[in-house]
Amino acid sequence: MSPDLLHILKPVVHYSLHFLAPGLIAFIFFRDNWKRAWLIMIATMLVDVDHLFATPIFDPGRCSIGYHPLHSYYAIAVYFMLLFFPKTRVIAVGLLFHMFTDWQDCQWALFSMPQLGILSGKTFFSPK
Repeated sequence: MSPDLLHILKPVVHYSLHFLAPGLIAFIFFRDNWKRAWLIMIATMLVDVDHLFATPIFDPGRCSIGYHPLHSYYAIAVYFMLLFFPKTRVIAVGLLFHMFTDWQDCQWALFSMPQLGILSGKTFFSPK
């Protein structure tokens, strides 16, 4: 696959997972109120507010997972615990799927962009 195609596919996959996949999850698992569940899961993207506290706000070579406070492993553990409470279950699913989406984006960057990842001999977090 050409690097140009990968460069185009990465954001398409990322934002499809952020916006469209929660709709499918809501439809399959929360069928009675799937539209409400979908909107709640989309609202969980407010978790990205922690990106505003980073410098720079967006860095294509930085993985969100483990870097931003609301993307930390401690936060993810809390999101997992929210699954056990019926009133917070949809929120938990949205937050955990958001974390999965950001994690897969990190993996995509590692293996599809050698200038950022291990394929070039640099670590993912090393400066350009």
